[in-house]
Amino acid sequence: MRKTLFILLIFSLSHITVAAQAAEEDARRKVHVIPLREDVDRYLGIFLGRALEAAREAGAETVILEIDTFGGRVDTALEITGKIGAASWAKTIAYIPSDSAGRGVSWSAGALMAFSCSEIWMAPGTSMGAASPVYQTAEGMQAAEEKTVSAVRGQMAALAEKNGYPVNIALAMVDNDITLIEVIRGDEVYLATPEEIDLMKKRGEVPETGKTVIGEDKLLTLTAGEMERYGVSKGAISTRDELIKNLGYQPNEVYVMEKSSSDSILTLLTSGAAVSILLIIGIIALYLEISSPGFGVPGAIALICFAVVFGSGGLMGNLGAVEILLFLIGLVMLILEIFIIPGFGLVGIGGILLMLIALVFSQQSFYWPQFDWQRGILLRSLSIIAVSIIGSIAAIGFIIASVPRSSLFDRLILKEPGVPGYAGHPRRKRRNFPEPDAGKTSGTAADDIVPGMKGIAVTDLRPVGKISVAGRVIVAETNGEYYDKGTSVTVLQIDGIKIMVSADKT
Repeated sequence: MRKTLFILLIFSLSHITVAAQAAEEDARRKVHVIPLREDVDRYLGIFLGRALEAAREAGAETVILEIDTFGGRVDTALEITGKIGAASWAKTIAYIPSDSAGRGVSWSAGALMAFSCSEIWMAPGTSMGAASPVYQTAEGMQAAEEKTVSAVRGQMAALAEKNGYPVNIALAMVDNDITLIEVIRGDEVYLATPEEIDLMKKRGEVPETGKTVIGEDKLLTLTAGEMERYGVSKGAISTRDELIKNLGYQPNEVYVMEKSSSDSILTLLTSGAAVSILLIIGIIALYLEISSPGFGVPGAIALICFAVVFGSGGLMGNLGAVEILLFLIGLVMLILEIFIIPGFGLVGIGGILLMLIALVFSQQSFYWPQFDWQRGILLRSLSIIAVSIIGSIAAIGFIIASVPRSSLFDRLILKEPGVPGYAGHPRRKRRNFPEPDAGKTSGTAADDIVPGMKGIAVTDLRPVGKISVAGRVIVAETNGEYYDKGTSVTVLQIDGIKIMVSADKT
């Protein structure tokens, strides 16, 4: 048996070693393919940055970006163009595929990403263009303000100029005020504006013109054939394998970067729905922790939820020192308000506001919006926080209303005689529930405690603590006042899980 186990162990270790070596060899191939076949969201920029870094460490000579997207966030697209432009250690190629798994387009932010590469190849039947930024309103999609359009227009022109693409075409994909006309010069066909054609005529040239490709009030979108005809793309390639062969590589020299399970988990955690759910759970847990003495499970759950929200924001590149500092200051202010400062006032409210501001900042890469698309992102962040607050308030209200009737909390709630869960109720006796012993600590009041009874604080009441009354130790709460241990108190009222007391007057 020992020999058999030893042989199996050796076989498993050798298999793992071989698999690891194969994975390392795959990652060190000359060509790395990075699929960007989805809407441009916050995570796509993180994924691309990680993929480019892996390709650089592997010594890749060529990086192929498979772009298939209708567009997406402007800030992420601009971030992606910067990362692609910084990859000067390799040849970057944008490839627009056409297959059953894709849409065959590179529109809006996709055009920005394509123009940031040193070469563009497109499959027949695909298209590229319409890169003017827009934003969603109640009336539908609206064009962005001139400030935003100008920023994207300037970036498109800079990318075209850097990588040798026709600047006019890049501008016409963003600016709908540009008219482009075909100019034929021998075997060469290119696009020029009417102003450029007039300038040619003034210089004595007689350009042969063709059709007007794009007029005013329209954005330029070109097919794969037109992109090749006007000197933007290198050519039409039907499949990735054909492109690899055309570039002079063999299939065994290609490594395709795929998203891992951790990528999918991070994408899920940073979605609006997941963030809202985590915040709702965190706020409810924080309320339960504040409502009970000491530090327990609710407090740990709240910390975990907030840590996940902030941690995922940090992995997205949105978490900095400012967000962490604001949240910690707010948390300290809230703790001071709960455990030290009597009542609940400006310090506690200020702490909550600072924590909410930190949560908003952790969902975006800027502090104050300067463009339309940034205002849209800010509204998204605020809506997530608003939904979380409203949802948590509703959930807390439901808990307050349902807890007195829930058997799960029977030990925490004072019951009237005859109510199921009451210590002397027949159902409890039939189930052999133990009766609370006198002098032992109980989660709440016992049935023989009524308003007006006297007791002694056995712990500090700040404002929640424990008192001894009628031979029992129970959890009690003041109206915001703080009393020291040993203070004589009187039971004022009993309301569900709350037993309100006040100090005896001397």
